[in-house]
Amino acid sequence: MSGPERSGEAYLDARIVVDRGAFRLDAQLRIAAGEVVALLGPNGAGKTTALRALAGLNSLTDGHIALEDKDLDRPARRVWIPPEKRPIGVVFQEYLLFPHLTVLDNVAFGPRRHGVDRRQARAEALAWLGRVGLADFARRKPRQLSGGQAQRVALARALAVRPHLLLLDEPLAALDAGTRADTRAELQRHLADHPGATLIVTHDPLDALVLADRLVIIEGGAVVQEGDAAEITARPRTEYVARLVGLNLYRGRADGHAVDLGGVVLTAADELHGDAFVAFAPSAVALYATRPDGSPRNAWPATIAGMQRHGDNLRIQLAGVLTAAADVTPAAAAHLELTAGREVWAAVKAAETRAYPA
Repeated sequence: MSGPERSGEAYLDARIVVDRGAFRLDAQLRIAAGEVVALLGPNGAGKTTALRALAGLNSLTDGHIALEDKDLDRPARRVWIPPEKRPIGVVFQEYLLFPHLTVLDNVAFGPRRHGVDRRQARAEALAWLGRVGLADFARRKPRQLSGGQAQRVALARALAVRPHLLLLDEPLAALDAGTRADTRAELQRHLADHPGATLIVTHDPLDALVLADRLVIIEGGAVVQEGDAAEITARPRTEYVARLVGLNLYRGRADGHAVDLGGVVLTAADELHGDAFVAFAPSAVALYATRPDGSPRNAWPATIAGMQRHGDNLRIQLAGVLTAAADVTPAAAAHLELTAGREVWAAVKAAETRAYPA
């Protein structure tokens, strides 16, 4: 099977509708040739259901899946192409390498199933192992591999069939922190060379931001936001997305620079009117023992609801009229004698408070 050229001709156009009991997934997904899209969402949002539908492991209830203008699944026309007939490669979270086969034969398995003779399939497999830096491991069994090596073998096996669509299900989740960073960098390089469309299903924002050209966020079975990393991180539109990118997010009513959140009015750097989101980073929140004077334009009383390490700082959870997160240094926390239940004042400068249309 020959793979697509990086010219836009390999193109995924899908509306994935799957009913599973009381849950319905209804998500629009479009990916161009050469594009890497990350599908993110909380547990139970429908990410894995979408991936399984694309792979042909779950049938659609409604909608369609078309790749290069060819229908793979369209219930209204009674079209359904079985998984083994789809030009799709899948890397599952558990990698699912065949334990009884050598690394070489694991990678050769796909070409063999597509009718390539044994010698040619092995030659192609060895070439793919060379591309992922594992040619010297060809005769090993999967149990003799590290997690990072197994991930690369699984990727080589998926790419060996020259898929028009590559699906990766939490591809780095099984790796330890040290291996993960190196494997992420290698994976980024291989995905950049893949001429087909790529979909990465992940809950890890760092994996998504590093590996993907575009992010699609789903919650409760529906797409709630999509765009490139800069757009998503600058203007989150749900609480989940805000947590994902590390921002405090609120919805209210704007009148000029003032945004009424229902009990608290914040002054923002941006001027607008009507329904609005307000966002600011935890690092922009300053904590005080008493109500602050001076430059901060936004201040409110709060109660310490919790504390945890966050890099070199402490992430403080604030309850009260506004639920918020604040990052403070250990020294500042000690100076303020921050403990659960302590009452403080929180403040954010207007210049660090962004507002945008809801």
